[in-house]
Amino acid sequence: MQFQKYRTGVFILLIAICLSGYVSGATALIIGFLFTFFAGQNFQRFTHKSIQYLLKISVVGLGFGMYLMETLKTGKEGLNITIFTIAATLILGWFLAKILKIDVRLGHLISSGTSICGGSAIAAISPVINANPKTISVSLGVVFLLNSVALFIFPGIGHFFNMSQHQFGLWTAVAIHDTSSVVGAALEYGEEALKVATTVKLARTLWIIPVSLISMFFFKTKDGKIKIPLFILFFIVAILMNSYLNLPAELTQSITGVSKRLLIVCLFMVGTTLSIKDIKQTGFKPFVLGISLWVFISISSLYIILN
Repeated sequence: MQFQKYRTGVFILLIAICLSGYVSGATALIIGFLFTFFAGQNFQRFTHKSIQYLLKISVVGLGFGMYLMETLKTGKEGLNITIFTIAATLILGWFLAKILKIDVRLGHLISSGTSICGGSAIAAISPVINANPKTISVSLGVVFLLNSVALFIFPGIGHFFNMSQHQFGLWTAVAIHDTSSVVGAALEYGEEALKVATTVKLARTLWIIPVSLISMFFFKTKDGKIKIPLFILFFIVAILMNSYLNLPAELTQSITGVSKRLLIVCLFMVGTTLSIKDIKQTGFKPFVLGISLWVFISISSLYIILN
């Protein structure tokens, strides 16, 4: 096929289109999925590495559009709901995994990914509990697929309930698994929603550390290494610089503008990692667990935020 012959050129062209600023996050994700559907997964190693770096660079860049006191206030507001949803989701996930007769490590990884920050939590906790590659792959597949669905449906739900920018940003940070989809959905909703979602989600990401320690105790592993997400420290440095160095508005606006475009490219890359074949191989039960936990955390957090 001619498309297969020119797939590298098409891949580069699509990245350029996503960088242009004329493509939404949801559209970029669909474009990525369709590219993989027609051309195959030929750039997996590149896309997986790119997703990690682009997301971290983008999040740090967004910090140049935030101020310290405003960020601390937002992070404090999301603390109680963060503690409740993480604890409740992990406990419910353990019981559901037992009921569904799913491998305990797989159940824990899906629960951790749902409750904290998707792929980042799975990547951090999997070595702590000595999870095998198949278990990691299945849990990532479940989380990434549900992330993609959330990117499309959450803005519509937010408008249906007439959620404010602040409410929607808080809800996405709590109820959507992966940081890329959180900022993608919030970006669609508005500027304030993006700031709130990014702040609360990154504060939530820090819960990888205590959950990793609990996991190490629960699975009785002593040789696991706990990974601390260092890019969050650079995000905080960016906020401090923007708050106290009196940086030119043109500079900070340019940095945040580029960061938003890189997020769109990141969502395109996420789309290229999705395939029908992988979805079929994942199996039924892990999806039942993932969807059940996702519905629970979405509805319970939405109720708390609206009331």
